[in-house]
Amino acid sequence: MSGDLGTRPSWFVGASYNRTEDQTPRFFADGIWENGYEDGKYSDLVRSMRPGDRIAIKSSYTRKHDLPFDNRGATVSVMALKAVGTITANLDDGKHVRVDWSPVSPPREWYFYTNRATVWRVAPGGWMEDGLLAFAFDDQPQDINRFRNEPFWRERFGDANGEQRFLWTAFYSAVAAKLLDYRADRRPLIDGIHAIAQNMAGLGYLQDRYPEGGTGPLRDICPFTAMGTFNRSMTDDNRRAIAGALAKLIGVEEDPPASFEGIPVLNNQRSWFFSYGDKRGENDIDKLWDLFTAAAALVEADQPEQREAFISAYDAAVDVWGASWNLSTGLYWSHPWEFPTLDSNSRAFLTGRLQMRIPTIGPQKPCSGTTYLKLVDDLKARFGEDSYPVHSFPELSLASWRYKAPEDVQTEPGAAELASTENQDESAAADPMQAPSPTEPYDVDDIMREGCFLEREEIERLLERLRTRKNLILQGPPGTGKTWIAKRLAFTLMGERDEARVRAVQFHPNLSYEDFVRGWRPSGDGKLTLADGVFMEAIRAALGRPDARYVIIIEEINRGNPAQIFGELLTLLEAGKRTPREALELCYPDADGVRRPVHVPENLFVIGTMNIADRSLALVDLAFRRRFAFVGLEPRLGPAWRRWVTERGGVDPLLADGIERRIFALNAEIAGAFGRQFEIGHSYVTPTAKLEPGNTREWFRQVAETEIGPLLDEYWFDAPKSSREALDRLLQGW
Repeated sequence: MSGDLGTRPSWFVGASYNRTEDQTPRFFADGIWENGYEDGKYSDLVRSMRPGDRIAIKSSYTRKHDLPFDNRGATVSVMALKAVGTITANLDDGKHVRVDWSPVSPPREWYFYTNRATVWRVAPGGWMEDGLLAFAFDDQPQDINRFRNEPFWRERFGDANGEQRFLWTAFYSAVAAKLLDYRADRRPLIDGIHAIAQNMAGLGYLQDRYPEGGTGPLRDICPFTAMGTFNRSMTDDNRRAIAGALAKLIGVEEDPPASFEGIPVLNNQRSWFFSYGDKRGENDIDKLWDLFTAAAALVEADQPEQREAFISAYDAAVDVWGASWNLSTGLYWSHPWEFPTLDSNSRAFLTGRLQMRIPTIGPQKPCSGTTYLKLVDDLKARFGEDSYPVHSFPELSLASWRYKAPEDVQTEPGAAELASTENQDESAAADPMQAPSPTEPYDVDDIMREGCFLEREEIERLLERLRTRKNLILQGPPGTGKTWIAKRLAFTLMGERDEARVRAVQFHPNLSYEDFVRGWRPSGDGKLTLADGVFMEAIRAALGRPDARYVIIIEEINRGNPAQIFGELLTLLEAGKRTPREALELCYPDADGVRRPVHVPENLFVIGTMNIADRSLALVDLAFRRRFAFVGLEPRLGPAWRRWVTERGGVDPLLADGIERRIFALNAEIAGAFGRQFEIGHSYVTPTAKLEPGNTREWFRQVAETEIGPLLDEYWFDAPKSSREALDRLLQGW
């Protein structure tokens, strides 16, 4: 790469799938890479690979020992690179690409920022992505210190600055790992726990009601209930004593934690994850063990197969009486860095502080396995942001424990949020920014192919400003393609052509805060109801998918009054204030009457267009300007324009030169009289559909008389003769 990251993505791919052996030697011999899935998985991604793209064979795993830094006994994600190459051809079958391979021997290991999917598309632009690409294809070293001190990894692996938090996680993870050994034979575990109960207070609740009648010691136990023995409301000394005894029983060497601060506990009156034996389903405890095992497998290898198994096991276990929301707490105890607890405190924090919705599967029911994993992914996507209030699941739990929700904020999801996961597709379709759409990769090459007359470097500069500032204004004379380039910048920023994640709105003098953000609207029954506008819909959609980018395009942004239309959210548009810490209450409460603070999320971008030649528009104020990057667009006539209009627009090549000269002359005249901001843009003389042969002259005359002429009349509104003479010169001899 030689330091030039380019704009095309690179591909990190696996060489073993569906439990097959490593296919790397075969790929080397045949000069290919193959997608081994027969069900169409990853086929769209494979089809989007292009000749010239870089590709690497990787193997992802976890490790605790022999690492080049102090991991403090915690598990580290590792990715070994076994080969790099360049794609030479795509067979367009969704399965095969031809590759010029270079083996990497011995394999080079990369840490922390890894991905276990068979196909991982890595686009340049972020420092993590750029670091990985330089490591893989330029043989550059990884800046391990920077990674381990990033927010998401800092608590476990970063430089210790003062007292370390969450040391308890090592003990809990070790207990969970040892409990896996008892899945097939739980008798030694339950007998050992009863033996502990005879010598230690606080475990007398482990008495069952038998199906055949009578009561007695619990005969079976799930791993979550076993860990719950030292996670109930009792003194820390008692918790520590029970934890130490259980650890000794199952062979855990770590010492029990000195503090249990922020670790959720069970209700002492309901400390089992299943019901009494006389009401218990035959396989209830097995279902809980299945989930416990599936969670461990998912942590070890986050592949589609493991995700499907986890979701299936979760959905089966959630129906066990006594499990409900406790399942998430048990998963958090078992793998505190991988799964969140959704106890009542955490749900209040997530909904009230972080503004995250938790759809449930029904009244008095928790979320589904699919929803739970989506929440895991969404939170992990935000944890890496420096300004986000929390950066890990233990920190989230601790912050939730300390959080005091406003009195009028419900800690449980309201009726509007009790949509079942089976109906989520229908609910999503009602929100135009949430509607599912097929994935079609999109990048700078696509912009160029579709007829952009800017240089590649200019497009990349626009993208860089948009990524950095979050808000971009494209300003320029009429006809310079502001709207056209805005939408394509949005697709390129997202990395795919997804119309559902782009909203377009036009400002006008009558547009208000109530239209754009939130306000009272007439309802079907003739009453007024509070309704969200386009901007709040976009915020909600972006918060729902923090791993994806959303874009609002505002046409003629200076035709309205931006400060009045955005209201208090104008402050929150700043790139440095895209965090719940900066959240503000809106002028109007939510539809349920509750005032919840709102913030503009990091993954919501705004692109505005501004016609600076319209005298009727007021200048935008400085407060608005401070929140946007402004980039000027100019008429672009030249080789790229000529090539496009002749090859794609059907313009006669000889006449294209004449059109270009005439527009240049007209713009020079306009610039001298009014300034360059009034020049005629290239869009006026770029056909929107291919012209019929021999129709160039008539097409240009129609454009000049019906589109350019009226614009000139506006410019020379007080000198109509000058306007007519300028039009005559444009068409002279034509």
